[in-house]
Amino acid sequence: MKIAPSILSADFANLKDDVSVVEQAGAEYLHIDIMDGHFVDNLTFGANVVKALRKHSKLVFDCHMMVDEPEKYITDLKQAGADIVGVHLEATPHIHRVLSQIKASGLKAEVVLNPGTPVMAAAEILSLVDQVLIMTVDPGFGGQAFIPETVAKVAELAAYKKEHGLDFEIEVDGGINAETIKEVACAGATVAVAGSYVFNAKDPAMQIAALKEAAK
Repeated sequence: MKIAPSILSADFANLKDDVSVVEQAGAEYLHIDIMDGHFVDNLTFGANVVKALRKHSKLVFDCHMMVDEPEKYITDLKQAGADIVGVHLEATPHIHRVLSQIKASGLKAEVVLNPGTPVMAAAEILSLVDQVLIMTVDPGFGGQAFIPETVAKVAELAAYKKEHGLDFEIEVDGGINAETIKEVACAGATVAVAGSYVFNAKDPAMQIAALKEAAK
């Protein structure tokens, strides 16, 4: 299981230091929640923050766009140093086109599914993506409680992936801790986003170690 600490729960005044802590602790990804105040109510980071952090980290930058008109941000994120760019299926009627644009730019493409969106709604584009993010909370804010019903979605996606010989990471985001990571790992998740569980603790490195141990 790859661990992707979410800087949504980090100390915004000390982002560079917080990113360094989780990188040294063995995290593989840095999850960067990009929110526009429209697709979700919250307003967070943009490409400028990605660019500022890129020079200080070798982590995989996993940029989760929670925005309207996501196609407008791809070029800026590419230039800023993103590695993976995620687009909500619910954010655009042109999901195939947007994912294709991400791939054409040289980035890895991810489709994101809200808790209320069925796995099969993305069936037609699963052969195109490098990663699928199953939201285990409703998007927009950190610190929410894990939605148990989403475990079945992870298992359904993992079964579909195996049946069709597809090759993509299965990421989960929301309410991840040492207990819930066990459930999603057993269901087939390969990447886990953890925000408040990591950054709200006195020792983030210990939290990352606990997640990796629980997911074995």
